[in-house]
Amino acid sequence: MKDAAKTLPRLDNKQGKEMHNHGHAHNSDDSSSRIAWAFFLNVGFTIIEFIGGWLTNSTAIMADAVHDLGDSLSIGLAWFLSYWSNKPASGNFSYGYRRFSLLGSLINGMVLVAGSLWVLSEAIPRLQNPEMPVAEGMLGMAIFGIAVNGFAAYKLSGGKTLNERVLNWHLLEDVLGWVAVFIVSIVLMFVDWPILDPILSIGFTLFIAFNVFRNLWKTGLLFLQAVPDKKLHNQIAETLKKLAGVKDVHHLHLWSLDGEHHVLTAHLALSHTMDLSHQLNLKQKIADELDYFDLEHTTIEFEFEDESCRDTLK
Repeated sequence: MKDAAKTLPRLDNKQGKEMHNHGHAHNSDDSSSRIAWAFFLNVGFTIIEFIGGWLTNSTAIMADAVHDLGDSLSIGLAWFLSYWSNKPASGNFSYGYRRFSLLGSLINGMVLVAGSLWVLSEAIPRLQNPEMPVAEGMLGMAIFGIAVNGFAAYKLSGGKTLNERVLNWHLLEDVLGWVAVFIVSIVLMFVDWPILDPILSIGFTLFIAFNVFRNLWKTGLLFLQAVPDKKLHNQIAETLKKLAGVKDVHHLHLWSLDGEHHVLTAHLALSHTMDLSHQLNLKQKIADELDYFDLEHTTIEFEFEDESCRDTLK
């Protein structure tokens, strides 16, 4: 009986998801195209921005250039993963390639931390000895920045994927940042307050650093295979416990491949011995209930009446 418990009652929803993903191949291509547009616009503008910040002597523009550099890395990573994550699982990467996005997030975060420290090292000394930037150049860069980031946000606004929605919010934040530069540049054209430039750059940098450290913390937890969402974990446990014929749920493990696509394994202790047809019916009920949670990989093991859990000591 114990051997049967290990072989028959396994549940994996991967095949159904692969059929579903095949039907959306065209949408995936459209998504990659929109993200590519946003990437090349952002990279090109970031280069111009670093040059413009140096020419205008503006630490505020330099700070926003670092912000845009981070966004370029994020967009480039999203574009790369939109292709790479669709590759089939291999012998070396049995869950596929989605987890590479966590590595990309770490690299992105470290680049932004280094850039933020550099901007602060430039901006903080200017609080004591502020230097007047070229306000007209700042104004031109601000108008250009609003136009480029606004167009990139427009290109992504038609997207339906989570990647596109998140990136769109980043670009809208950039637009607001350039609106702030636009306002400060106009003020500096009429008032000799050069200290506004380092204050604005420090504000940008602290905002970036706050978000970077928050994302690095979340990424680190996912790398350590922490539960991505405690509420979701509890909901799944309660859903399985309510099924007829299930006495107990244990060894329930929920972790995430990339923060969006989750993996679940669990042991279900049955309240009574079931023949094969009842086991198949219960498997179908489990599949129906778990479909709501949109999990990437799901594996369930049944434990029959009076059977000891083989993982009790692990």
